[in-house]
Amino acid sequence: MPAAADSPLRPRAHLGTCRSVAITCISEIGWHDTDLLLADIKAGGGANASQWDKAWHSDNAAGSSSLIDLELLDGTRRKFLLDCGWNEPYMRQRFEESGVAAMLARGEIEFLFLSHEHLDHLWGLQAILRYCPDIAIRVPATFSDRALAFIRGELAAPTHPVAESLIRHTGVVSKTPPGVLVSLYPGCVAVAFDLPVLLGIVGEQSLYFRVRDKGVVCVTGCCHQGVNALADHALDHVADESTLYGLYGGLHIAPFGPLTAEQERLVADLRRYGFRKIVANHCTGESAVRRMVELGYPVVAGSGREGSRAALMPGDGERVVFD
Repeated sequence: MPAAADSPLRPRAHLGTCRSVAITCISEIGWHDTDLLLADIKAGGGANASQWDKAWHSDNAAGSSSLIDLELLDGTRRKFLLDCGWNEPYMRQRFEESGVAAMLARGEIEFLFLSHEHLDHLWGLQAILRYCPDIAIRVPATFSDRALAFIRGELAAPTHPVAESLIRHTGVVSKTPPGVLVSLYPGCVAVAFDLPVLLGIVGEQSLYFRVRDKGVVCVTGCCHQGVNALADHALDHVADESTLYGLYGGLHIAPFGPLTAEQERLVADLRRYGFRKIVANHCTGESAVRRMVELGYPVVAGSGREGSRAALMPGDGERVVFD
């Protein structure tokens, strides 16, 4: 992992620019059956009870994970992973089929960027350690002691296959403090948000890419901080322009059902950011994406192949380039 340059929020020229960023969705399906997921949450004490103490149906688990392929101005390519999914056998299959397993084994992937502690973004870690046990990992500084013990291989996820022993992580773990721009590469910035999140966890970190001559691309795992907070932070602290170029990832808008009136207003408010390319998947509900299309937003559609939920959104195995 590159040596990160931490700085308080200040003028942004020092952040640099990149030539392009390509994002390949390894898996966007966090879970297969929403009703079963919600039943597991309720049975385990509700949405505020810790995910670590609940009994989950492992056969309902899938996971969220993407491959980031960054091209710097000098033509150098840098690759890292955004999240590692949930169900270990499922994620091993996705890593194999997407070619990520071979990249890990060859040392082509520099680090793992964990957006937050939720099970469908974190608990598939053993599937990565199988190929690269010393991979560098970056987490929000708000990660719990249990999550850090899990990363070290001292604690198994409740859905870990019973017959499989734990692989210990032997690499470096770096923490992104809230309220600080962390420059990972020229034109690539991490920012952590400190807020309570469902299932008893705290905090989420996201990525911003400053693409030369195009503007800022906002990349998120689940965006529990809210799309407005993500985009406003980019305008206030990262972007040189008054609008934003791209948006990618789980937007946490209507993930479990139809749009509410508040969510309708949120989707309508996205217009003010001027996004020229929107790629919504994972915890973005189909109703939210349909509404974006109805409003004429520049939504990038998918094919629905390799097990993705719908052709409305780019999913498993699909690559989107911001250049």
